[in-house]
Amino acid sequence: MASFSITDQDGQLLVSIARKVVTEFVSSGNRLALGKDIETRLSFDAGIFVTLNSKNVLRGCIGFALPRKISESLPEVAIAAATEDPRFSPVEKVELGNIIFEVTVLTPPEEIHVNDPAILPDKIIVGRHGLIIKQGYNSGLLLPQVPVEYGWTEKEFLDHTCQKAGLPSKCWMQKQTRVFSFEGIIFKETKPGGVIIREDL
Repeated sequence: MASFSITDQDGQLLVSIARKVVTEFVSSGNRLALGKDIETRLSFDAGIFVTLNSKNVLRGCIGFALPRKISESLPEVAIAAATEDPRFSPVEKVELGNIIFEVTVLTPPEEIHVNDPAILPDKIIVGRHGLIIKQGYNSGLLLPQVPVEYGWTEKEFLDHTCQKAGLPSKCWMQKQTRVFSFEGIIFKETKPGGVIIREDL
């Protein structure tokens, strides 16, 4: 795992900040400034994604795979997840009462090296690993919770990550494809604006 530890209190702070920042931005267009005490608590570096779900349907998901200072990246990706995900229209204030906020903190991605790509599925654990697939200028990422939600096998997880990168589903079998894994620490609301829990996959 990563060189940082995150308490449940830290996770609750991350999710509550994400909701506050998005609420302020979609209500007034202003970017909420974090207090000095919060900036200090969130001064560690990590990858981070913010996911928004409305009535069990994805409403936005944006993040950084590589480590950045959380106090700076969290507000940025929270607003982006709500307003800049190209798959969705921007979230409106009236929707916030139906949206569950989720924050995933990522460990640094590590490349999976194999002599034979056919054994890649054996190096992946669904429910533990997220994946990044790169080939040329194409890159795709899926968080650890995604294959669990869809009930995918390790091979299906690889296939869908290839597709996320805009590549053929079996591109992971090609020698020129690079595959990275990472782990995620997930915190989410149990209901919109509700209790925030650490989610175990």
